[in-house]
Amino acid sequence: MSSCLGLYIEDNFIKYAKVSREKDLLKVEAFGIKFYDKIGDAIKQIIEETFSYKTPISINLSEEVYNYFNFFNLLNKKDLKKAIETEFEAYCTEKNYNRNALETRYTLVQDLKDKEKFRAIYVYANKAEINQRMQEFEGNEVSTITSLPMCISNIIGTKSKENALVVNIENKTTITTIINQSVYDVKKIKYGARDFLNKINAKENSYAKAYEICKNTTIYTMEAKDIIPDENIYLEDIMPVLYNIVLKVKEIVDKSIKPIDKIYITGLGSVINNIDLYFQEYFAPQKCEILKPYFAKENMKINIKDYIEVNSAIALAMQGLGYGLSDFNFKKGTNSKSMPDWMKVEAGGNKGKKAFKSTGISFDLKGKLDQMEKWLVRGIVVAAELFIVYLAVSIFLNSQMNAKIEEIDVVQAHNKSQISKLDVDLGKIQSNITKYVDMKTNLDNYRNKQTISNEDKNTIPTLLNEIMSAIPKEEIAITAIENSGKNITINVQSTRYDLLGYFISELKNGKILNNVTSSSGTSVDGIIKIVIKGELP
Repeated sequence: MSSCLGLYIEDNFIKYAKVSREKDLLKVEAFGIKFYDKIGDAIKQIIEETFSYKTPISINLSEEVYNYFNFFNLLNKKDLKKAIETEFEAYCTEKNYNRNALETRYTLVQDLKDKEKFRAIYVYANKAEINQRMQEFEGNEVSTITSLPMCISNIIGTKSKENALVVNIENKTTITTIINQSVYDVKKIKYGARDFLNKINAKENSYAKAYEICKNTTIYTMEAKDIIPDENIYLEDIMPVLYNIVLKVKEIVDKSIKPIDKIYITGLGSVINNIDLYFQEYFAPQKCEILKPYFAKENMKINIKDYIEVNSAIALAMQGLGYGLSDFNFKKGTNSKSMPDWMKVEAGGNKGKKAFKSTGISFDLKGKLDQMEKWLVRGIVVAAELFIVYLAVSIFLNSQMNAKIEEIDVVQAHNKSQISKLDVDLGKIQSNITKYVDMKTNLDNYRNKQTISNEDKNTIPTLLNEIMSAIPKEEIAITAIENSGKNITINVQSTRYDLLGYFISELKNGKILNNVTSSSGTSVDGIIKIVIKGELP
């Protein structure tokens, strides 16, 4: 029975799971999460608590980067490898990166957009960061260093025709797309559990307590609208982050070439109660569920929720036990320094018999050689050595020239195909620029007209309400109101000058109208009539 200790390491915590394998049976012997101030002390404690002194350890990369290149599947294995490396070297040149400072791995999948092409998922990480992480395990056996998003599918029992997304909400969130049981794409997004854990930690001054608060937090969805939720002051920190993550996942689902059947949620964020129901409200017909290792079974001894918390560590441990992509171990070197075939010389001949053959002339070297035979043998040996050196150099130079020619042909073919695509895309973009400009102009004009219209609709009713509140309730009447744009004319009559003066004062002091003026007033049969003019504010 073989075992492996999986450690998923973040800035503030380590998730760990010790997994044993016997044939096809898997068992998690120990698991948990440990918050730390000093990573070295935390690693030592985990190894002691799990009795993993001599157990191989599998850990995650940090800050790895994912690139994608497409190549025609007609290339043979040798040419394809050269083309991939050439593409990455060009990328490093463009980004001004030192290629020798980067450790890389890649895998090939069928390009879903073009059946005649391969899609290379190319992952690279900084060698210095890998070496620094290895130093933290000095004295312990680290057997595997790998990319978690590329091995998280180890714990999924996906069906052959099921396409899925794995949303891993750790400090940072990664979204792994799995098509036909193979990882097809990995996306890193800027939102993650760190965003709300840091805010809760600032209030509670404890990262471990912030994590426990998340475990005890419940999201009340539309399905639970009849339930009166308890007041939780931390939801205001959690929900905006989850909403942004959902929007990114929805964007990936909508753009997916193949329909997505299921969305798995895992990582630190999966401990929040009802997070799967919250996701489900945004997706149909996709089914959203918390990711549970396919070999895990409900029982009385293990709390399945605690078990699921360490999915990341379980996936890493399974990678160390031989599951997943074997070529994605960033600890193993890829440079081979074995002697080339053309330099290998087979030793042979009849034991005890000395003989050289050249151009049909044979020499029997039994017995003592005379002076002439010695010079002749020396000349043959020197000639043979020179010929071997010449032949070796010629073969080497010829092979290098052929390799470079093939490499140039592959790169040229690839560049031509990319240039043709760029020309097509450029034509489409240029043809649509005018349309987009016209659409934007029309939209701005419509928005301006709509704004003016809304302002006009609301202005008169508001003015009437303000006038009604300002006018005295007795012995005064408004006989007419007219407006011309912002200019307002009001005809008013009353039996008392003081009430008319009061009304004019209210219009001014209440800032109902600006620049208020009034006529001197005319009195007919005891009724005083005046005309008031002003401007809308």
